[in-house]
Parts: sequence; C-alpha cells; structure tokens
Amino acid sequence: MAPPGDPRRLCRLVQEGRLRALQEELEGAGGCQGPEAARGCQGPAGDTLVHCAARHGRQDILAYLVETWSMDIEAANRDYKRPLHEAASMGHRDCVRYLLDRGAVVDSLKKADWTPLMMACTRKNLEVIQDLVEHGANPLLKNKDGWNSFHIASREGDPVILRYLLTVCPDAWKTESNIRRTPLHTAAMHGCFEAVQELLDRCHYEPDCKDNCGVTPFMDAIQCGHVDIAKLLLEKHKACSSAEDSLGAQALHRAAVTGQNEAIRFLVSCLGVDIDVRAKTTQLTALHYAAKPCIWPVQVSMWLAPGSSCSQD
Repeated sequence: MAPPGDPRRLCRLVQEGRLRALQEELEGAGGCQGPEAARGCQGPAGDTLVHCAARHGRQDILAYLVETWSMDIEAANRDYKRPLHEAASMGHRDCVRYLLDRGAVVDSLKKADWTPLMMACTRKNLEVIQDLVEHGANPLLKNKDGWNSFHIASREGDPVILRYLLTVCPDAWKTESNIRRTPLHTAAMHGCFEAVQELLDRCHYEPDCKDNCGVTPFMDAIQCGHVDIAKLLLEKHKACSSAEDSLGAQALHRAAVTGQNEAIRFLVSCLGVDIDVRAKTTQLTALHYAAKPCIWPVQVSMWLAPGSSCSQD
C-alpha cells in the first residue's frame, strides 16, 4: 500500500474525484505535511495536482488545492501546459470558468504555441469557447504551424462554432498556415461537409486557392474520397476539376495515388476528365500513379486500365 503523501496515490485520488480522502491525506494523515506534499507532487510529464484536477474535471478538488494550499494555477508542465490548457482541451467548463475567475492567463502558450482557445477548438464545446473569448482570448493568434483557432475549428467541422467565431471575429477566416493552407483546405480534407458549406456561405475564398504544393480544396476533397464535398465545391465555389498542382498533377492523379475508386469514377464518368491525362512535370498518367507498388488496392489500377469493363461505367 502506498504511504501517506505518495505522489501516485495523491494523483489517483484527484483522478477519482475523492476529495474527502485527499483532504485527509494532505491535512495530516501519517504526519505528512500538506503543502509540501501537494506542491511537490508531479507526474512524469511535470503535471501538478492542479493539472490533474483540471484535466479530469474535478472542480471541487481544483478549488480546494488552490484555495487551501495556494497551489499555482499558472504552473507549467514540461510541455508548458497550464491547468487552463488541460481544462479547455477536455471541455470541462466549470474548471475553465473557475480558473478564469481566479485570474488565469487566457492566452498562455504551451509547447508549439497552442493557446487554451486553440485547445478548446479541438472539441465541439461552444460554451467553453465562448467563456474563453468573453475573457479576452484572441482567435487570431497562431501556433507554430500558422494555424489560428478558426483553422482548428474548421478541422473539427462544427458549423455552429465556426459561425460563432466569425461573429466575434469576422476576419478569422482570412488565415493561412505556414504552407498556405486555408481553413477551406482543412475542412475539405477532413470531410467536414457542413463546415465547408458554412465557409462557402460566409467567407470569401478564391476559387481554387492553392497551398505551397499547388493543392486546391477540391483536390483535397477528391484525394481523401469526399465526393460530396467535391460536388459542393464545383457547384457553389466554381472549383476547377482540372486544376494542376505544382507538379502538374490533377485531382485524378491524386485520387489514384490515394486509392479513391469512387472519386475516380466521379471524375471520369460524371465530369468527363480524360483518364489518360498526364501530369505535366512527370508525364505520368493516373494509372502510373495507382500502380506504385505495395500501396493501393488493385481494383483502382484495374478501373483505370484502358479497355477494362470498369472504365466503361
């Protein structure tokens, strides 16, 4: 059995929400000195008991540690995460609000320059996002990859959250990552149909906007097999099905590389894309791309082969 004040036992009590047992442990069980035990308890990642309470949504324990033992709400672990990052990333609104009311720095940065708002945007929890913004969180701050909170929310695909961020920060959509990828690229790649609809309705992206590799949102949708989004981009955004990336490859080539049989059928049968079109730089056809060894399903290569019964569908 772990001795009184053992860090692993203290962490377990916090995780399990056992406030009474934690109080007994810190307030004299076995002669243990409470403040030293509480403040000296750190996990392998440098997490304090406050980090643990925030991560697991234990607001009563969080308040006890802060108010009784004066534990630091700005303590940083080895990734520079503060307790507010933990609470925001897990969607624990009561912990988020408690920390903010106690004066937690709303735009503190963890490793890779992620703010609590960015962490909150990885979850579909509008209330937590609202609490952070109302306490001054800046949606336009960027992490080391050049993503702001709106970009991250576009990846998760909740149109309600996107609508809210655009309401409080109308220019949030005017952002590109370090490699010039827009939120529209990201939503299309991740198959977030409703998010793409929202971005097309409320934002003003150029048709066929390209990242550093020349990839358009339409190419992203096709190469990931999201044909419904590809159709939406064609109808509402006037996307070009024959746009070329920096190597001269089209959406057809990229669909072949990623083995997207349905997308290939759509491009060739519905849009009339030339099945033998060659990428300008490599002079390779989609069949060449699909035939790369040990990667993609054999049926894709069969469908692309000239004269196959599939190619007549």
